[in-house]
Amino acid sequence: MKENKYIWYASYGSNILEERFHCYIRGGMPKGSSTIYNGCKDKTLPIDNEDFYIPYELYFAKKSIKTWNGGGVAFIANTLSNERTLGRLYLITMEQFIDVLKQECSIKQEIKIAFDSIISHGSYVIKETNWYNKIIYLGNQSGKPIFTFTHDGDYFDEINKPNDNYLKTIMEGIKEITNFNEHDLAFYFSNLKGITGAYSTEELIALANK
Repeated sequence: MKENKYIWYASYGSNILEERFHCYIRGGMPKGSSTIYNGCKDKTLPIDNEDFYIPYELYFAKKSIKTWNGGGVAFIANTLSNERTLGRLYLITMEQFIDVLKQECSIKQEIKIAFDSIISHGSYVIKETNWYNKIIYLGNQSGKPIFTFTHDGDYFDEINKPNDNYLKTIMEGIKEITNFNEHDLAFYFSNLKGITGAYSTEELIALANK
């Protein structure tokens, strides 16, 4: 693949909100966050975006102290599932995808990713100590390959309730790409690990209405 070739980045966490994801491209501090992002070397905004269903289970885990006040953040499990995770595709360059990943993982040094190899093998683990260290190939859309990232191990023993601002950000992103109302959003989230037992249906509806 040529270095400037476009690929789809499949987001499923807070980057599903377009305004927030643009901070990963252009740089800046997203609303509701306490982290300032440097942005990509190429600050050209995505040339397209669309909704997408990811065939892996969504869950919330770990403690994001710096960005989300100790709340859990979104991951997808490593096993194909009948559960479908709502996602948003952004058409960006391979270089931008690498820069986005570096910002998510706080990687300072340059990294190289062999996208062709990931397509052949289905996934690739970058660095085992990072939270989002596994790139997964999700097929093609409109002739372009789709990639996302998660952790290479399921953190089911470290499940954690997400911060209200974080969950609200994802809800707002879902509203941008679907016709979901507050009841649809509550139903979508209610059975997810990190949400069940942490938020009531009424609390989810109230959050979606804020």
